[in-house]
Amino acid sequence: LAGVALALPALLRAEKLGKRAARAGFDFSSLQNARAKLDEELRELDDELNEAGVSQQRVHEELGDVLFSVCNLARKVGVNAEHSLRDASARFEQRFRAVEALAPQGLGGMSDDLLEQLWERAKANIQAGRL
Repeated sequence: LAGVALALPALLRAEKLGKRAARAGFDFSSLQNARAKLDEELRELDDELNEAGVSQQRVHEELGDVLFSVCNLARKVGVNAEHSLRDASARFEQRFRAVEALAPQGLGGMSDDLLEQLWERAKANIQAGRL
């Protein structure tokens, strides 16, 4: 792992570390085991978030473990995590702009339910080619 540059963007570095470890024989034996590890890390994050007096440092660590597990899962299914995240960000941006167009008065003060309704309408409009 020493040859994986520290200067790489975090997502790319995590992907390379996972590949190197896998080549050395340290890998999940199945896709299901990689997915189970992600579930485990999400539970640990939930546990930390539900603690009285949430520790920002512990949340930081657990969230990092979740992200690293997502990179490993992407590797196991043959998906480039960087490209996948870039595409998801572009979809989010397109959908968010559509939500803004549906709410010209602004989004501030709206309930979570109303925001979710606008989000779903925006997604449907985009899928139908209306935006």
